[in-house]
Amino acid sequence: MKRKSSLHKWRNLPAGDKAYLAFVYLFLALFVTIVIYPLLYVISCSFSSPEALIQGRVFFLPVEPGIQGYEAVFSNARIWSGYANTILYTATGTALGTSVSMIAAYVLSRREFPVRGFLTIFFMVTMFISGGTIPMYLWLKRLHMLNTIWAIVVPGAVSVWLVIVARTFVQSTIPEELFEATSLDGGSYLQYFLRVVLPLSKPILAVLALNFALGQWNSYYNALIYLNDASKYPLQIILRDILIQNSVDVTNSASGGTDVNNQMHRQYLSELLKYSLIIVSSAPLLIIYPFLQKYFIKGTMIGSVKG
Repeated sequence: MKRKSSLHKWRNLPAGDKAYLAFVYLFLALFVTIVIYPLLYVISCSFSSPEALIQGRVFFLPVEPGIQGYEAVFSNARIWSGYANTILYTATGTALGTSVSMIAAYVLSRREFPVRGFLTIFFMVTMFISGGTIPMYLWLKRLHMLNTIWAIVVPGAVSVWLVIVARTFVQSTIPEELFEATSLDGGSYLQYFLRVVLPLSKPILAVLALNFALGQWNSYYNALIYLNDASKYPLQIILRDILIQNSVDVTNSASGGTDVNNQMHRQYLSELLKYSLIIVSSAPLLIIYPFLQKYFIKGTMIGSVKG
């Protein structure tokens, strides 16, 4: 019934509207193709044979499908350790960043807080003026945080922009009458924050968590500067080594044969490993994002439109 109704509406449209809608649909189809094709290409490359990939025979669908690239990924000890480190850094950094940012947003949302205006301006100044890498390095060194997990998660524990968005969300979404009711029942600021503000702030918490998770998962610069122990490198550093420096050990994955054949096989497999590793490193966030999308959109819109 809906399909017939849509066809009936289409037939009754003026010729100019039909031309306009046809152009819009064609443009959207072209735009979606441009966005989707690189992802499909990487997926196809990751499931193709190394020889087909090197010979340039992969365009849209996998050629000589196989999972040799993924076998090489999961048989590499560096990738496993990098994956574990990235998960640890992401989970810790997301929990720390979300907690600190939400607490700061709640404090700045209270109009009776005496230095609220000064702190807001002070925080905003840091968005435009930064001390730079060298002062941060010296600060972390003085605190004995170099080559530890804290060198990765502490520098990014607060995002001023996210604090301002969360503060605006709390001010515009949670009625002040709820605080008055909590005060009349003998509740403190802390109880109001834990029992009222947090349960009503699920959308903005999702926004904070997703932003911090994306930042930590994709971060490699802090690890490159502040870590010197290869066993603590996150996945992105290992991915960088493979993509840029082409350093990967696939010796155990080489098939039997002459030294020349093994050398060529390792070279082909190294190229295939790049595409497989891109998929493996991106998969967790691609899986998690659809479940947080509705909260992410709602929290971002409320926190950005009303300010």
